[in-house]
Amino acid sequence: MTPWRSPGFWLSFLLILLGGAAVLAIQQDTLRETAFTVLMSVALASSLNILMGYTGYVNFGHIVFFGLGGYAGFYLISKHSWGIYTAALAGGVLSAIIALLIGLAVLLRLRGAYFALATIGINEAARAFVNNFEPFGAGTGMGIDFSVYQNYGGASQALWLTFILLWVITLAVVVVSFMVKRSRFGLGLMAIREDEDAAMVMGVNTPWAKVTAFVISAFFPGVIGTLFFFKNMNVEPKDAFDFQKSLEILVTVMLGGQGTVLGPVLGALGYERLRGYLLTSSLFKNLHLATAGLLLLLIILFVPAGAVGWLRHRFPRWRKVLE
Repeated sequence: MTPWRSPGFWLSFLLILLGGAAVLAIQQDTLRETAFTVLMSVALASSLNILMGYTGYVNFGHIVFFGLGGYAGFYLISKHSWGIYTAALAGGVLSAIIALLIGLAVLLRLRGAYFALATIGINEAARAFVNNFEPFGAGTGMGIDFSVYQNYGGASQALWLTFILLWVITLAVVVVSFMVKRSRFGLGLMAIREDEDAAMVMGVNTPWAKVTAFVISAFFPGVIGTLFFFKNMNVEPKDAFDFQKSLEILVTVMLGGQGTVLGPVLGALGYERLRGYLLTSSLFKNLHLATAGLLLLLIILFVPAGAVGWLRHRFPRWRKVLE
């Protein structure tokens, strides 16, 4: 079977494609906002999966790239009148550059739990930096004038445009994730996940492979952050570097099944449904972070391979479909 004839990839791709198309056909604002949240969760989880799922390196600071890229893109829109297309691309490029610098400084020197702990510190350092960086509005953040939306046909059209761009980016993340997994480069990443020292002995350039995966995974959150803050018309440090969101991305990947293309998609659908219930429940709305932490613990203890891994084990005939 050639790679592009993989049923597992097309199942993931078509779920997103048809879901976004349905939202555009119905043209309901409430449905659009719900779908935007789900697509953002899918894209962030799939981008994290490129590093965590394929190399086994746990990153608690994935939200850093969402925040820094989003801040940079929003700054270009609000202060320099850039268009959403170029600003979002610039946010992604900046996130990738920052990931390269972090990777060269940290990823090449730390492994396992030490790298995971370092990513928590990086998130807090980024938040502290932005809190005191005057061009980004320091602790109060930045906003844009409502008139900016007139460049896109008004507020309603701008919001629909933002949704469409996120939809396209989510499809692109899934395609890139699949291409990485099925490539020689991806095989090297998965060798690192199984045994990094053995992978090095077998000829895998592990430093280059890890940093490259880190850079690829960082690009997409920068684009998504720009779209998200543009939609909300403002950006603040507490929203851009929310550790709870970073934990939720990690839970989403593990819930669906890390190291798979379909896993982050299913994980996002399941977790966002659970999250919607928690936020509207009088009993659990103040225990959201604790619930996410408990869910992560239960996954690690009882279903470490996630939903896709469990289904592959329970129904062997589905292995070709569950990529």
